[in-house]
Amino acid sequence: MAIGALIIGAVFVNNLILVQFLGICPFLGVSKKVESAFGMGMAVIFVMTVSSLISFALYQYVLVALGLEYLKTIVFIFVIAGLVQILEMVLKKFAPALYRSMGVYLPLITTNCAILGVAELNIMGGYTLLTATLNGLFSGVGFTLAIVLLAGLREKLDKLPIAKPLKGFPITLITACFMAMAFYVFNSVTLGG
Repeated sequence: MAIGALIIGAVFVNNLILVQFLGICPFLGVSKKVESAFGMGMAVIFVMTVSSLISFALYQYVLVALGLEYLKTIVFIFVIAGLVQILEMVLKKFAPALYRSMGVYLPLITTNCAILGVAELNIMGGYTLLTATLNGLFSGVGFTLAIVLLAGLREKLDKLPIAKPLKGFPITLITACFMAMAFYVFNSVTLGG
């Protein structure tokens, strides 16, 4: 697989949030401010990249070798949970403001279906260790792009006169819908449609 195609695919064509609809909870919950959205995105990039590397290696070189492939989901969850714990300790110590701004969503990275989904997609996609790690990295970049774009739009929308029934969450869902349609164009272009 060409690395360029993998990167474009992970960030735009198969964007986890806007095309595959994985990771919607933090997408909607942490996207009120660009700073907290960017911080969450960086945390997801770190966890997704490292968990892709470790999960793929454990699956290919331990679980397959021992005939224990059926344990992959449990192993992937333990890897993700361990990485989130490490990240939480580091942020609490070195970036307390970011740690507080992420609130409950930081521990929820453990159960973020986008991270677990990428680990599963890496196995099903027939990737190598390098391409699985790159897929994790650039899927995280796509996640960050989506959440930061939505946060920027939400900050702008908060300053606009919007009808009362649409204020807040309803306009956020409408905005996310238009973002998803815009990203779907990448899928149409690559399919020649």
